[in-house]
Amino acid sequence: MDADEILQNIDQVLPFYQPIFSADEHRVAGYELLGRFKKDDEFISIGHFFADETIPEEYRIEVDNYLLEQALQKMMSAGEDFLLFINRDPKLLMYDQGESFLTTIQKYLAPDQLQRIVLELTNTEYTGSIDSLQHLISYYKTYGIKIALSHLGEESHLDRIAQLSPHILKVNLNQLRNSSGDASPIILYSLNILARKIGANLLYEHIEQEYQLQYAWKNGGRYYQGFLLARPTPDFIDKDSLNDTFREQAINFIKYEKKKLEARYVKTSELNESLKQLIDKKKYTEPYVSLLSDLAEKIETMCFRLYICNEDGFQLSPNLMKVEGNWTNQEEYIGRNWSWRPYFLANIVQMKKDQKGMLSGIYSDIETGESIRTFSFPLMDGNYLFIDLSYAYLYENDALL
Repeated sequence: MDADEILQNIDQVLPFYQPIFSADEHRVAGYELLGRFKKDDEFISIGHFFADETIPEEYRIEVDNYLLEQALQKMMSAGEDFLLFINRDPKLLMYDQGESFLTTIQKYLAPDQLQRIVLELTNTEYTGSIDSLQHLISYYKTYGIKIALSHLGEESHLDRIAQLSPHILKVNLNQLRNSSGDASPIILYSLNILARKIGANLLYEHIEQEYQLQYAWKNGGRYYQGFLLARPTPDFIDKDSLNDTFREQAINFIKYEKKKLEARYVKTSELNESLKQLIDKKKYTEPYVSLLSDLAEKIETMCFRLYICNEDGFQLSPNLMKVEGNWTNQEEYIGRNWSWRPYFLANIVQMKKDQKGMLSGIYSDIETGESIRTFSFPLMDGNYLFIDLSYAYLYENDALL
């Protein structure tokens, strides 16, 4: 389908609505407005029309606003309270300084209803002035309009996200799935941290399998969207249509996660008891080589690196590192300081208070690139033992993954 066919038959352009569900209420929280062209008995997506820069901006804006007017009319006649997510290319939005968009909305909504509008901006490929876009976004926010950034995934621009400070970050699960190697959890972790810092909610789109819904739930998603839940339709659906299903799935997710957390707690307790028994009252002195060697013989199936630091993060021992199946002393690590690592000092204070070991979260090891955990354990002389658990060990103990 070419642009001329759309422009000459604009009355065949129709709004479709894809439901967006909330994790807290287990019901429809809003709809994303999508464009379809009716040709014979088929409804064809016209997303390509808005992305085609060979089509003059004013034509694309005309179709955008034509769709928006239809959606706003239907929204106001529905008599229900929900959010309407409206896609806009930042380039098109800035073409007339956002005037036609705001004018169209104000034509149908009263000032106290503008908070139901979510302006969804594509995060990638915008090469215009980010400062000008930010000023426009700030202006919209004064009216209560919410801002969402979409297409977040492999090419997310964290600096741009922070500058625009949106209310919602829309995470594309397809883009994350297509990321190479271990990029997905790293990108998602960064987005999670940033979302908390700026007070934004996460919306996961392209949820097509139940495991993706569980992934979104586990990784802080407040809103969900995808074919697993509901496909785009020309009508609004019953807000509570998936309430029971959502509740049942949430309960299953909660049970599974609690089971893993309980198993992790048991494993942490076991590690504490094992180390208490392995480290007897014999006095070990710096640089603790004999202590590390003794431990390595007894726990080598679970770890690949051991070392000891004081409470300020200065390393007192060499690294005892397993290299090609053999334990090697890495003397060059003596004296290095690790207090800059996130949560290092907080964990030290916690261990000092509780006098028991702690298991870290999963992270990528700088040297090996593997996903690992570190078990930290307080020694009797006020120093601290660190044991890096191998990915193979984590894999064998599923609760640790």
